[in-house]
Amino acid sequence: MRGALTALLAREADIEVVAEAGGNGSLIARALSIRPDVAVIDVDCRRGEQLFLGGQLSAQLPECRLFLVTGSQPPDGLRRVLAQGVPGLIGKNAPAEQLVEGIRKVVEGHRYIDPELALLAIESLENPLTSRELEILRIAAEGTPTGEIALRLSLSVGTVRNHLSAVVGKVGARNRVDAIRIVRESGWL
Repeated sequence: MRGALTALLAREADIEVVAEAGGNGSLIARALSIRPDVAVIDVDCRRGEQLFLGGQLSAQLPECRLFLVTGSQPPDGLRRVLAQGVPGLIGKNAPAEQLVEGIRKVVEGHRYIDPELALLAIESLENPLTSRELEILRIAAEGTPTGEIALRLSLSVGTVRNHLSAVVGKVGARNRVDAIRIVRESGWL
């Protein structure tokens, strides 16, 4: 991915690629020595390491603006990234022209968010489940029977069933298995 981004950006007359760095921490050291206007970082919103590196870079080099490139992400991961106020965010499948346009906007001091990613984050629902419902569903997702869930959590079997029924209703599932799938796909579990 890094090589493809470098080749794409190097073709632009008004963009100069000054360095490449792996995600192993060399990013910050390279950026501090080179002091780029923009750092383009390939991220996975489900994992925090690249976001953590990006946050460290922003703290140590505030004049360097972050432009994140991400693959398929759960809506809650996108919402977390957007809530951090990242200046640039684009999907890996976006057209090359859109990436270049986004980087130019970020260099100008504007915020650029891939419209498809923004729409995905906006259209997705906030997690409607309580912490207890999530706890019960997490155990149920392991294949644990209702009676055993009740024993593990010191609840009655009826209470566990009520929580599972509430989850099914809240997420519009057909049954417990469907609810687990929906909740996982939404990034809540």
